[in-house]
Amino acid sequence: MLMPKRVKRRKVHRGRMTGKANKGNIIAYGQYGLVAMEPSWITSNQIEAARVAMTRFIKRGGQVWINIFPHKPITQKPAETRMGSGKGSVEYWVAVVKPGRVLFEMAGVDETTAREAMRLAGHKLPIKTKFVVKEVSQEGGEG
Repeated sequence: MLMPKRVKRRKVHRGRMTGKANKGNIIAYGQYGLVAMEPSWITSNQIEAARVAMTRFIKRGGQVWINIFPHKPITQKPAETRMGSGKGSVEYWVAVVKPGRVLFEMAGVDETTAREAMRLAGHKLPIKTKFVVKEVSQEGGEG
C-alpha cells in the first residue's frame, strides 16, 4: 500500500474538504483521465484496488499514472477503550480529494479500452467520477 516514507508530524487534524481542486485538475501526462466529482478521503487500499482493476483490464498495454498520494494519517482508538488517554494510533493513510481533481491518467490505449478501464477503477472508489479526454490544441487557436 502507498504511504509516506517519513513524516514530520505523526498525527494530524481532520481538516475540511470545502471548495474545488485548485491543483491537479488538468490532465498533465496521459491522454485520458478519471476526475473526482465529490469531496472525499480515498484510502491507500482503494487507490491500489483501482490501479489493479485498470492495469488488469488493459493487460499491461498502456501506461497509467496515479495523481493522488495518501499523505494524511487517520487514527483510531482500540475497540472497547474508555474515553480520554490521548489520541489513537495511526491505522491507515488517506488522500484528500476535492471535486475536479484528476485521480488517474492513462495513455497508449484506444478510448473505448481506457473508458472501460476507468469505469472499473471508478467502482473501486467511494465517490462519483467521470471520464475525461485531453483536448488537443490547434495551431493558431485557443486550446
